[in-house]
Amino acid sequence: MSSRERILGRVRRALADVPPDDTPYERAVSREYLREHGERTVEETVNLLAENLADYRAIVHRTTDEELPDLIMRLLAQRGSRYVLVPPGLPPEWMSAAGPTRVHDRAVSTPHELDGVESVVTGCAVAIAETGTIVLDGGPDQGRRRISLIPDHHICVVRVPEQVVPSVPRALDRLDPARPLTWISGPSATSDIELDRVEGVHGPRTLEVVLLG
Repeated sequence: MSSRERILGRVRRALADVPPDDTPYERAVSREYLREHGERTVEETVNLLAENLADYRAIVHRTTDEELPDLIMRLLAQRGSRYVLVPPGLPPEWMSAAGPTRVHDRAVSTPHELDGVESVVTGCAVAIAETGTIVLDGGPDQGRRRISLIPDHHICVVRVPEQVVPSVPRALDRLDPARPLTWISGPSATSDIELDRVEGVHGPRTLEVVLLG
């Protein structure tokens, strides 16, 4: 008997005395909690997102469609990036300015190869103002999860205001739980018992968020 069969067998035994007409789980569990905290205008929600992103030590930029390509190339140049990883569905106009060599995400790319790429540019699925969190879901402009975890520098573009929501419940309304979700609150970091913060442990050391509006 496999471990899976043992676990499922225990679940069946635990549910054996539950009557067939028992209240379904989705109705038995109350979900009357607040969907968001307070009322804000769109501008206030975007400002809160920027404030909380910065509080998590992300670097926040605001720009327009016309200025975005030059901004991205300037950020890559400041990092001295020679190679930048590009998801397959990234809008081409975002990277229309001259810059470092673009490396396209491929299924055959190994972690060792990706480790040689200094930066990655992606879009996002949604951004949460109350928590300063960026969520990726593996969409065409984001690529596979590993391309946003291996490079040391991540530039993430958030379309404002359509991709900004006030709270986690509002974000969950938009997200498909079957997709590979990556929740990012600032650069990857951890701290030891002495509270010495170390960044870049299991993801990018530097997160730059571009609010595109």
